[in-house]
Amino acid sequence: MRSRKEKVVLGILLVIVLITGAMLLRNQLQSMEQRRRDESLAAAVEETTVAAATESAVSEEEESEPYHSPIDFESLRQQNPDTVGWIRIPDTRVDYPIVQTADNNKYLHTDFEGKESVYGAVYLDFESKVDFSGWNNPLYGHNMKDGSMFKDVVKFKDKEFFENHRYLEIYTPERTIHLKTVACYYSDASGIVRQTRFKSQESFDAWVEERLSPCSFAEMPEASVGSMFVLVTCSYEMNDARTLLYAVEVDENGEMIPAKS
Repeated sequence: MRSRKEKVVLGILLVIVLITGAMLLRNQLQSMEQRRRDESLAAAVEETTVAAATESAVSEEEESEPYHSPIDFESLRQQNPDTVGWIRIPDTRVDYPIVQTADNNKYLHTDFEGKESVYGAVYLDFESKVDFSGWNNPLYGHNMKDGSMFKDVVKFKDKEFFENHRYLEIYTPERTIHLKTVACYYSDASGIVRQTRFKSQESFDAWVEERLSPCSFAEMPEASVGSMFVLVTCSYEMNDARTLLYAVEVDENGEMIPAKS
């Protein structure tokens, strides 16, 4: 029979074995739990990476996809090589091609098809950049009694109509130009409205402020304007009067695109 001392030693050894086994089991369980967490984290990272890669691929695809204009410019240019764009103002009859030539007088009495006509055509000032990228882009059209051409532009002198019709578009073969109206009033036929060249951004900013100030409901830009568009048509408040509708370029959310620094 074992002595009391041997029993004590065996008891201690048994306790040590049990403790050691428990510690090993605990370590194993902790290791398994950590491995599970690592695998879960790795899966999440992989999922995020795949999602990011997919999103990036979609973005790159969207960025690389060429612009498709809603206007068939190829057909229009076959009819008239002077075609540079198309203007459309929602809820009005202004929905016409835009032409440009070296002589501003040509399209006063020549229509888009090249025929002599009192209606003329909507045309971009000959000193403006053909892609509408300049500081000032004056557009001219007749105020016709039958409501055609730029007749509806005069409606913007009414504050209520102006506030309910803030947005319009100009389409080109390369892009859609989103515009927001900022002022409208009548004035004389002073050539300053068609100024397209400026010494600096500061001089252009001063020109913009001066041009918009006569309108009591004008929206003065909070930052330097990148470009201005002016729709010009005849007006009858006085001799040789003109209605001037000013608009600035905005993004698809309607936020003004500031001048490039």
